[in-house]
Amino acid sequence: MKLHCLGDKTLLGRPAVAVVGSRQMSDYGKWVVGWVVPELVRRGWVVVSGMALGVDAESHKVCLDQGGKTMAVLASGVDVVSPKSNQWIYERVLKEGGLIVSAYKNGSQPKPERFLQRNRVMAQLVAGVIVVEGARRSGTLVTAKYALDLGKEVWAVPGRISDENSWTPNWLIDRGARPLVDFEDLAL
Repeated sequence: MKLHCLGDKTLLGRPAVAVVGSRQMSDYGKWVVGWVVPELVRRGWVVVSGMALGVDAESHKVCLDQGGKTMAVLASGVDVVSPKSNQWIYERVLKEGGLIVSAYKNGSQPKPERFLQRNRVMAQLVAGVIVVEGARRSGTLVTAKYALDLGKEVWAVPGRISDENSWTPNWLIDRGARPLVDFEDLAL
């Protein structure tokens, strides 16, 4: 598969971890991103996410705020910002030495089926995936399943069983994903 890139392509050769979760990020999800992403930056890992609303956007923001490097994988061409409200993330990623990646040529608009491909590309580019939050039917679960199929490490942050956004991480833990409750759990 040919990847289209905009920004620092050398990031493709660095250790990377995806941080993914719900577009309807809870306060807990925001706290988790603020807890885990600075540790990833401290370790020198590239933080990868999909530039969507919620956990993705927060992961890119916290990474950049900590002086880290981030990679945004899009479901559109690298020249098409989606959602438009995340234009500021797109610009910061490029300005601060990050990378925008896509499997689609310039000008390609996001379509529902392209998000599945984006999730697959994300899983291929990283050593592991951290699942912060996700509802029962979510792209977060798709990304984690791709990573597991590829033999990548998957960590899931446990949540309350009464929270819809905790369904995916709790289900993944039940199926053998590593629970992320301490930074010692982040060994690669």
